[in-house]
Amino acid sequence: MALKILAVEDSLTVRTMIEHVLKDAGFEVHLAEDGQHGLKRLAEVQPDVITTDMNMPVMDGLGFIKGVRADERFKMTPILVISSETAPELKTKARSLGASGWMAKPFHDERLISAVKRLAA
Repeated sequence: MALKILAVEDSLTVRTMIEHVLKDAGFEVHLAEDGQHGLKRLAEVQPDVITTDMNMPVMDGLGFIKGVRADERFKMTPILVISSETAPELKTKARSLGASGWMAKPFHDERLISAVKRLAA
């Protein structure tokens, strides 16, 4: 059975790229366009791995990570941040809230696939 990924990203272009890369690698991909939408989709998708952007309207990546970790069912679900932000303080804050990994945009397809596989293992 394919691993389920919930990709939370406000940019349609990046969301589409993530979807194509991960679907082509055999994952079942579900999408959300901001943190609030991502939290709504959590229960229905029951993802094995979550990817999230940092800068999004409505609810940013930090708020989303906090929301995911507040739900008992998803306390251990790996969260990979995919962001153009590279500030060490932001990475530290994201990790302290429960992010499992960080990848800079633009990302390489193979790196994204291997990071998701590693987090799902």
